[in-house]
Amino acid sequence: MTIARLKTLWQLFKQALSDNSEIDYTTGSIARMTFLLAIPMILEMAMESVFAVVDIFFVAGIGTEAVATVGLTEAMITLLYAIAIGLSMGTTALIARRIGEKHQEAASIAAGQAIWLGLIVSVVVGLIGLFFTRELLVLMGADDVVLATGENYTRLMFGASFTIVFLFLINAIFRGAGDATIAMRALWIANGINIVLDPCFIYGIGPFPELGVTGAAVATNLGRGMGVLYGVYYLSGARGRIHLHLANMGMRLAIIGSLIRISIGGIAQFLVATASWVFLMQIVSGFGSAAVAGYTIAVRVVMFSMLPAWGLSNAAATLVGQNLGAGLPDRAETTVWRIAKYNAIYMGLTALLLLSLTRPIVLLFTTDPDVIEYGVQCLHIFAFGYVFWGFGMAIIHAFNGAGDTMTPTWINVFCFWLVQVPLAYVLALNVGMGPVGVFWAVFVSEVLAGIVGVAVFSRGHWKSRTV
Repeated sequence: MTIARLKTLWQLFKQALSDNSEIDYTTGSIARMTFLLAIPMILEMAMESVFAVVDIFFVAGIGTEAVATVGLTEAMITLLYAIAIGLSMGTTALIARRIGEKHQEAASIAAGQAIWLGLIVSVVVGLIGLFFTRELLVLMGADDVVLATGENYTRLMFGASFTIVFLFLINAIFRGAGDATIAMRALWIANGINIVLDPCFIYGIGPFPELGVTGAAVATNLGRGMGVLYGVYYLSGARGRIHLHLANMGMRLAIIGSLIRISIGGIAQFLVATASWVFLMQIVSGFGSAAVAGYTIAVRVVMFSMLPAWGLSNAAATLVGQNLGAGLPDRAETTVWRIAKYNAIYMGLTALLLLSLTRPIVLLFTTDPDVIEYGVQCLHIFAFGYVFWGFGMAIIHAFNGAGDTMTPTWINVFCFWLVQVPLAYVLALNVGMGPVGVFWAVFVSEVLAGIVGVAVFSRGHWKSRTV
C-alpha cells in the first residue's frame, strides 16, 4: 500500500471520528459512507463489550458471593436488555427512514416518542426492582449469604435501570440519524467513568466510601448516567441532525404504536437467540465444568472477534433505512451486498487467524488441559462457519434497518429452535459426541441462518416495508 493511500485512509479515519452531521449518506461512494459510519460503530461496540467484564473484574476481589450477585443480577437484567435492544432497533429504523426522506423534524418527533417509551419501560422495571429485589434474587436461587451481600446492588441496578434503557435508545437515535460518532463518545464516557469509579467505590479508595459490591452498582449507574446526559446535551442542542425541544416532545400515539410494532420483532429476536444459547449451555453443563469453561471461553473469544463485523452490520441498518427513505431501494440493496462482502472477507481472515492461533488464544484464559482442549475444539469448529456468520449478520441487520424485524425473528426461530437445539441434543446425547456435538450444531445453524437470510433477502420484499 502506497504512502499516499495510507494518508488517505488516515484522513478518512479522522473524519469518521469527527462530527459528520452534514454528510448525506444516500449519495456518493458506498464504500466511503460505510467506512465513515462503521468506524465509530465498531468502537462503540468495543466499549459495550467492556461494560460486561469491568464489574466482574473488580468485584472478583471481594469474594464469590459478590461475583454471584453480579451474575444473578445480570441474568435478570437480560430481559431489560432485550427490551432496550428491541426498542433501539425500532428507533434506528424509524429515525433512519425519516432522515432519508429529508424530514428532520419528523425524525426529531420520532426520537421524542422513543424517549417516552423508554421512560415508561424504565418506570415499570425500576418499580418492580425496587419493591421486589429480595423476591427476584430468591427466584434466581440466591442463598442467604448472597442476599445479605448483594441485595442493595440488585436494588440499585434495577432502580436506575433508566440509565441502561436511555443509553441504548439515545445511541440508537444517533445511529439512525447517521451521527454515529456521538453515540460512540457517549459510550466511551460511560465506560471511562465506570472504570475509574468502580475500584474507588468498591474498595473505598481515597475520599470514596467503601461500599463493596454495592459500589459497583453506584459506579456503573453514574457512568451510564453521564453517558445519557452527554447524549441529551446533543439532542437538545443545535448540533447534529436531531433536535429535541418541547414542541416535538408531545406524545404521538400513532408513532409510538409504530415503534412498538417494529420493536416487538427486535425484542423477540434477542430473546429467541438468548434462550437457545441458554439451552445449549444446559446441555454442555451435563458434561462437567471443564466443558462449560471451554465453551464459555470460546464464546467470549468469538463475540470479541466479531465486533468489527457487528459494527459494519450496524452501518448496514442505518444505510438501508436512510436509502429507503430517500427512495433509493436499489442503492440500499447494493449497500447491503457490499457490506456483507466486507463482513465475509473480515470474518474469513479472522477465521484463518483463529485456526492458526487457537491454542495460544485459549491459553490466555486458562492453563487447565481439559478446558484448553474443549476451548480449542469449539473455536476450530466455529471458525469454519465464520464467513457465513459474517455474511448473514449483515443481512439480518439490513432487515432490521428496513423496519422488518419479524423476518429475522422467524429465521432465528427456524435455525435456532427447530434446527440448532434439537441437533445439539441428538449429537451430544444420542449420538454420543458430547460437547463437540453442541459445537457442530452451532456451526450448522449459523451457516443455515446465513443461507436462509440471503435467500429471503434476495426476494426483495423488505424494500416495500413502510415505517
